[in-house]
Amino acid sequence: MRHDLVWLSVAGWGAARDRAAPEHRDAILRWQREDWPAIVRRSDADAGPNQVCLGIALPPHQTGIKPRIALRAPASSVVKTAPALALQALLATGPKKWQKKLGALLADSGELTIRVYGSLALQAVTGQTYISPASDIDLLFFPSTLHQLRSGLDLLAWHARSLPLDGEIVFPGGPAVAWREWLRAEASNDRVLVKEQNAVRLAACASLRATLA
Repeated sequence: MRHDLVWLSVAGWGAARDRAAPEHRDAILRWQREDWPAIVRRSDADAGPNQVCLGIALPPHQTGIKPRIALRAPASSVVKTAPALALQALLATGPKKWQKKLGALLADSGELTIRVYGSLALQAVTGQTYISPASDIDLLFFPSTLHQLRSGLDLLAWHARSLPLDGEIVFPGGPAVAWREWLRAEASNDRVLVKEQNAVRLAACASLRATLA
């Protein structure tokens, strides 16, 4: 699933380096040496059924540019996977100005599963500096019922008043929609952009609500 964490075998990292641009190979080698995970991204159109499409994001330049490296490796080279990091695991690793407010968000989340990707997660995983004054907090939440969808949207909208929240709703089976876009589409009865493992498409909100209990 998109945003999952993936650890590769030595052969897998080698295959990824072989496919990468020469200027990216040192960064990929460091990722392997530090045993940092790559991130699952949307599959390339020409990727084979036995390949996994991954990416690593380097710390942003002083110019604000965020270097990202696309990788591809044999599926057989995946030695471990994990979902995106749980919010609870990251409360102590983010900027102090966020910690208390993120703790309040977690306390209000109840039965909702909330995970983190993007700058906050990468900084926690690698120990490098990803967070800047312009950084968002990218969250995923996974509703299984209509009640959880509504609760999650209300939760994020409320806490976005004091935190730079962004991120996606992940519906059963993996289709994901930016939660801010969902709120705008609900208000205007418009369609939303849905990101899936193998495609990007437009869909009516009703079709995604129908996947929930």
